[in-house]
Amino acid sequence: MSDNSLRLVWVYPDLLSTYGDQGNALVVERRARQRGLDVTRIDVRSDQPVPTSGDIYLIGGGEDRPQRLAAERLHRDGGLSRAVGNGAIVFSVCAGYQILGHEFVNDQGQRQAGLGLLDVVSTRGEGERCVGDVLADIDPRLGLPQLTGFENHQGVTHLGPSASAFAKVRMGRGNGTGDGTEGAFNGTVFGTYMHGPVLARNPLIGDLLLKLALDVNALPPADDRWYEALRAERIAAATQQPA
Repeated sequence: MSDNSLRLVWVYPDLLSTYGDQGNALVVERRARQRGLDVTRIDVRSDQPVPTSGDIYLIGGGEDRPQRLAAERLHRDGGLSRAVGNGAIVFSVCAGYQILGHEFVNDQGQRQAGLGLLDVVSTRGEGERCVGDVLADIDPRLGLPQLTGFENHQGVTHLGPSASAFAKVRMGRGNGTGDGTEGAFNGTVFGTYMHGPVLARNPLIGDLLLKLALDVNALPPADDRWYEALRAERIAAATQQPA
């Protein structure tokens, strides 16, 4: 990318955009513009090719059938995988997170191949659905404050040896494996079960994506008053819930 431009790609909003996940694209776009970046946002529908020249790719959650269709079309298209090979950053949520792994269970109860961009495998949980607010500590190597988000999934995601947990839960289920992990990341590819939208609750994650895209260690300050008020409200609400 050039020094003051950013290509932001929102992948398959017609299939993968539940629980306000499109808000993640809005937050990254706004955070970039606050820093004087020229942002080109590209919303790629599932009948369109995924461009390979994007800097940041965002993928949301979706129901079981749209998830299957999205995985099939992303496989056929190949653009997202090529973009990652070119060094692009990917941030995925819920169904999108599962699609980035090696495989998941689709709406027909069958194991379906994912893109293999994250070393994770997702299965369908046998117990109660994971629903509710989550508080978690993000991997300290990423230098980010406490994660707050909302989960609503039946999936259970197991991390392989080359994937690191995005966070460790204090409250909530996260990956659903019982080991306290939430999400995963490897290099420039990130996945989480958190909705919210998660970047509105955690704008510094959006800033991390920008820093990776710009290859810089810091960004100019931005007005975070609205975000901090939202974070404080959601964290307080979560901690006041009965155990």
